[in-house]
Amino acid sequence: MVRTGSASVAAGPTLAVVAREAGVSVPTASKVVNGREDVAPETRRRVTEALDRLGYVRRPRFDAAKSSGLVDLVVHSLETSWSGAVLHGVEAAAHDAGLEVVVSAGLTRTRAGRPERGWLDKLTGRGSSGVLFNLAELSPAQYGWLDQHRIPYVLIDPVLEPPPGVVSVGAANWQGGVTATEHLLALGHERIAVVAGHQRKMCSSARVAGYRSALAAAGIRQRPEYVRPAGFDESAARRRTLELLDLPEPPTAVFVCSDRMALGVYEALAERGLRVPDDMSVVGFDDLPEARWTSPALTTVRQPLSEMAATALRLLVRMMEGDRPESTRTELSTRLVERASTGAPRG
Repeated sequence: MVRTGSASVAAGPTLAVVAREAGVSVPTASKVVNGREDVAPETRRRVTEALDRLGYVRRPRFDAAKSSGLVDLVVHSLETSWSGAVLHGVEAAAHDAGLEVVVSAGLTRTRAGRPERGWLDKLTGRGSSGVLFNLAELSPAQYGWLDQHRIPYVLIDPVLEPPPGVVSVGAANWQGGVTATEHLLALGHERIAVVAGHQRKMCSSARVAGYRSALAAAGIRQRPEYVRPAGFDESAARRRTLELLDLPEPPTAVFVCSDRMALGVYEALAERGLRVPDDMSVVGFDDLPEARWTSPALTTVRQPLSEMAATALRLLVRMMEGDRPESTRTELSTRLVERASTGAPRG
């Protein structure tokens, strides 16, 4: 789906269409396009004929001497430690690749579903060689514009399921949800709640699915009233926690799907005169600096934000050089960081 070249060149068939026409896989078609030698002669002939027949435009390989040396990073906001970790990873990988980074915040928002033309004009005007999007919700029109302008791009932790063929990097969110819940189960908790993010967002739904899987594997009935979406908002997490505490049988532990929401959970518990972990154990997700600053320090699932960002930049460089990643989705592993906010339930 990602193609590069002059903005004046009309969008042609994708490599997936060429591969289907030739009866081969997309990675095989990519090898032919990029002049790789590890392709059988007959396969190469079929792919070449399909390329010519469909009018596929082979874009020139990225040449650092001719490139602007710029890549764009579009982040949701610059006000969070999350964005700081992402920017750190991108900058380090860009330095190794000899590239410079232009950072934009919140410029993927649209009105009435229309893409921001001014931003795209600036992107093409300065000759950026590619774009990284972090936590961005791109519309079909925006995907189409990027494709039409033949600008390679990679999504870092996409909010929604990206269209087929779009390259993305994320964390193993489902496994992280499993790990957090298994940790609480191992401490003896059975009444475990989850304060979730947005229900429609990929990362949140995967973490909640991991939570449910861990409970099922332990033979514990999952209580619907223990699942409280809070939209990754700290104040909403506080309110959802108060609702959990008002249940006839409140939970003894809670898995919170982000560290920032965990701060809201802490606030709600303090309002009720409850202590962490004596009265309720809390596990977060992200391992942002805030997790170490809380009192008690927060047990959390670490997702490697800087490593995710650096991986995305390296994938983008490959695409700028004409190499197509064999897999469109890259997931980096998560791990539990055990601190002082979890313990055995009372009694």
